[in-house]
Amino acid sequence: MQDPLTLFCLPCAGASASMYLRWRRLLPSWVKLVPIELPGRGHRIDELPKESYSDLAHSLCDELALSLPEQYVLFGHSMGALLAYGIAQGLCSGGSFPPKALLVSGCAAPIRQDSQRYNNMQSDAALIADLGKQGGTPEEVFGNQELLTMTLDLLRMDYRVCGSFQYSQLPPLPIPIHSFAGRSDEISVAKLNDWRLESTRICTLDWFDGGHFFLRQSEDWFLFVLKKRLMESRAEVQCETTASA
Repeated sequence: MQDPLTLFCLPCAGASASMYLRWRRLLPSWVKLVPIELPGRGHRIDELPKESYSDLAHSLCDELALSLPEQYVLFGHSMGALLAYGIAQGLCSGGSFPPKALLVSGCAAPIRQDSQRYNNMQSDAALIADLGKQGGTPEEVFGNQELLTMTLDLLRMDYRVCGSFQYSQLPPLPIPIHSFAGRSDEISVAKLNDWRLESTRICTLDWFDGGHFFLRQSEDWFLFVLKKRLMESRAEVQCETTASA
């Protein structure tokens, strides 16, 4: 029996690994979902958060490299997609088993990142306005001052991570890149299409109804397409195994 395909998932800014837990009952049995928790939240709440993109990406890469399965893909939404890209670069250049694919959701290509946008959003007012515009925060958070303060502190920290990202031209990844986007999101087609610059393999772009959090607003269809992309990665694994037998 073939080993499962491990799906490592990285959270968006202001969130924890728990944002992916419900997928465990929605994805097929051959997918092993592994949400990655970042320092300073969830079960890693006692760890000192990192506010440098480079430091965080390298740290997560080192952690994953210790016990990588042979068959895995990396997925991230928004900030998580940018981190997944950094981890993929680190694993591929460091001699580890590369992921079978990089899946990026709601994120402009690295060369199109606007770091200054995040540096300009550090005040409570700016962060609250951005939360409202993105549409991914439950209304009860805005009505609970304690919850809101915790959310803003985490988001502010994560935006420092995003604001510290500096693009450098690295060798294209030797793996497919599958990008997912919301039709009502502010990220332009051009900024999404430039993910193709980061791979020597096939790059796809799938669109969904909804804004920045289309993966919740169109969850059923999104998961259907996600499974399709995962099946393609798994089929490639089977082809490689047959060819080397």
